[in-house]
Amino acid sequence: HQFDAHESDVSALCFSPDGTCLATGGSDKVVKVWTLRPDMQSVEPKATVLSGNKAGIMSVQFDPTSRMIVTASNDSFARLWSLEDQKCKQTLEGHSSKVLAARFLVDDSRKVVTGSHDRTLKIWDLQRGACIKTVFAGSSCCDVVATKRALVVSGHTDKKIRFWDLRSTVPNEILLDGKITSLDHYPEHQLLLCCSQDDTLRLIDLRQNSISASFSAPGFKVGAEWTRACFSPDGQYVAAGSADGSVFVWEVASGRMKSKKEHMGSSVVVCGWHPSGQMFASGDSKKKIVMWKR
Repeated sequence: HQFDAHESDVSALCFSPDGTCLATGGSDKVVKVWTLRPDMQSVEPKATVLSGNKAGIMSVQFDPTSRMIVTASNDSFARLWSLEDQKCKQTLEGHSSKVLAARFLVDDSRKVVTGSHDRTLKIWDLQRGACIKTVFAGSSCCDVVATKRALVVSGHTDKKIRFWDLRSTVPNEILLDGKITSLDHYPEHQLLLCCSQDDTLRLIDLRQNSISASFSAPGFKVGAEWTRACFSPDGQYVAAGSADGSVFVWEVASGRMKSKKEHMGSSVVVCGWHPSGQMFASGDSKKKIVMWKR
């Protein structure tokens, strides 16, 4: 199943934890929330539209209740949205350049971490509506993930992944061979998936902060500075879109490519797995979303 989701690039997508909705963000400045049909292979034709951003959307994430969404935008703001009334409840203002990622903290969904092109990460208390911590990362931040025990991991254009204990300001670092475009976290095995512009995905063991596996394939090429790769919910597979319009899926245990799915010929920028693990969605630079069976 495929459909036109936005007026131009699809730059972000995320399924709700309860599996009923798909949120997408585009360079057309809007977030859309699509209701999945009972077959789980398609969406209802009319989406809920969350508007008010002044520039393109770079990330979307549901909170654990599936009733709130946090978004990051190139207009230098992150925003918290309620799906009950489709209104922006908070605008997180403080970054001086585009915000490329916003994530709820795993240990406390009343807090959000953001990463920005202005080379800072910020922690926000949603109850107070205020920034409670800023850390200077030294390089533009492309993505962030929050893990348990107050650890935040950030990926940067200087090819480094930084590991931040929020109780201090000095990170551990890993240097890779390309600019980081995305991070994803598989909590059960404490694994981090990193996509970088050297056309390689890498697994990092968070217990040792070391690279444990890498994934590449003939024809796989990272097509954007914000190409988003993802784990399957069971951690058995990783997926990423390619500049040639394909979606590549690898098996984590063996490192082998499991499948190559032909999208539509335009660069695939983002993909995300449904929480059931039975399907995933990909978005491209020509406004399309495609939903795939695993």
